[in-house]
Amino acid sequence: MEKIVISTNNAPAAIGPYSQAIKVGDFIFTSGQIPLNPKTGELISDDIKAATRQCLENIKAILEAAGSSLENVVKTTAFLKDLNDFASVNEVYSEYFKENMPARSAVQIARLPKDALIEIEAIAIVKK
Repeated sequence: MEKIVISTNNAPAAIGPYSQAIKVGDFIFTSGQIPLNPKTGELISDDIKAATRQCLENIKAILEAAGSSLENVVKTTAFLKDLNDFASVNEVYSEYFKENMPARSAVQIARLPKDALIEIEAIAIVKK
């Protein structure tokens, strides 16, 4: 199977030696998205709901660039600075995933890039 690098200006550029996403066969694997605004480069660091929303908007843009959408997400992983924010994350998450919700893992970790509050990665299938 061919490995295709996915890149879009509608999501933050990679801040290290990685791709925004990789498409292999019928699957798209996004890199973890922190709440960076792709237009301004600013990090949302004071509001977990706005931060979660920005992460999901970044994933949405990457998936669209790869020929897919949030509707085709099969698995997400959310990395949280503070698991006490989980209810707020869920509130925003449920705005983006209303039906046929993907499988998900959520963990608290010691530190995220740029000291972000949250990072989310996704695996999706390509639209048919």
